[in-house]
Amino acid sequence: MKILVVGSGQVGFFLCDRLSREGHEVTLVDRDEVVVERAQDRLNVLGVVGNGASAEILEQAGIKDVDIFIAVTNMDEVNILACLLAREYQVEILIARTKNIEYTSQKAVLSKEKLGIDLLINPDDAVAEELSKLACNSKAFDVAEFADGQILFQGYRIEPGSPLCDLTLAELGELRGMYRFVVVAINRGNTTIIPRGDDMIQAGDRIYIFAPQQELPAINYLLQSEQLEKKSNHRAFILGGSRIGLQVAQNMEKLHFHTKLIERSEERCYKLAELLNKAVVINAEGLDVQTLVDEGLAEADVFIAVTGNDQTNILTCLLARQHNVRRTLALVSQPELIGLASDLGIDACISPRLAAAGAILKFVRRGDIISLTAVEGSNSEVLELEISKDSGLLTTPLNALHFPRGAIIGAIVRGNNYEIPTGESILEEGDRVVVFTLPEALQKVERFFA
Repeated sequence: MKILVVGSGQVGFFLCDRLSREGHEVTLVDRDEVVVERAQDRLNVLGVVGNGASAEILEQAGIKDVDIFIAVTNMDEVNILACLLAREYQVEILIARTKNIEYTSQKAVLSKEKLGIDLLINPDDAVAEELSKLACNSKAFDVAEFADGQILFQGYRIEPGSPLCDLTLAELGELRGMYRFVVVAINRGNTTIIPRGDDMIQAGDRIYIFAPQQELPAINYLLQSEQLEKKSNHRAFILGGSRIGLQVAQNMEKLHFHTKLIERSEERCYKLAELLNKAVVINAEGLDVQTLVDEGLAEADVFIAVTGNDQTNILTCLLARQHNVRRTLALVSQPELIGLASDLGIDACISPRLAAAGAILKFVRRGDIISLTAVEGSNSEVLELEISKDSGLLTTPLNALHFPRGAIIGAIVRGNNYEIPTGESILEEGDRVVVFTLPEALQKVERFFA
């Protein structure tokens, strides 16, 4: 397909990289000549320098032949106008990133339907939801739900002394009678492995598992992890009163956490106090550790840093750890800092670019894809697909289907039932299949289920 991307920020560059790797013809438009040249040097894309909301520039970029138009600059108005121009050129799919709630709220005067845009994506909502989920698990650094929450995809770090250290996947499989889950990937250094029976889990690995929701307590017990239940005695500190910080605070209130929200702007504090029910709003600097300690930081179960500054988020999480906060979560936009933060001991880092890119990539996929999650640091993805009645995969055992290498089926959901698949499993019409795939296998997986 021919895809035109306007804006080469973190989301735009990520999308160009991913889509060009998949064999699509990608054109990038950006005002900054240096940025465009860098993208052309590093990626297999055509670059055009100019304003993406200009009809002249869009024609120069080949808008008349484009199948999908994606506008992801940092300005809502540019993205909306660019999509409206693309609509006049009869582009089939229009996608825009917006940060302004007026476009996406239920009371929005200009909704995507009124604008004629297929997808208006605000990554703040997805980021806040993911942070709230991670706050309730003391070990997982990555969490996603599939099949309406029946199946969880979670990432865990293997610490020295973990019961899983030095176990092969075959030995781990023998525990399935007690623990119903499957390890679909092992991240070791810069390498992601689709494990086989003789692969061994080592200290320092990051493993990704699929598991049914109801099996999570048993799995947390195995991994020496504690799931925070919805009790009224848990405490959360949130640094940053942006829209993300407000949403996280509201979510933590619903989870019955005693919540304290720290914001440096006094004016913003008054507004936050009006929008929250029980959370305490504190006017302080994030690095004012003594104030946070006086407010009870040392008794907190979770510290969540969501300011607009990556370095502040990472540093304050490290300070929180020094005061024995059990779990620290940071909003980190720069990809190169995510791995560093993890190595320093921060429990989980959330990337806004992946939240936006994951939603956008779903629109680009072939087949009956229900949901999609991009995995930070490996270009891997988790896809949820529905098996149609016309599928050629029906009634044949999985071990006879020649499933693509570099991918693995982690779960099959059939109605209210689920199955951790084996080679003898058989797909049926209407099944929902959850697949973990490395980047080199992605196109093969899409063709397999198409």
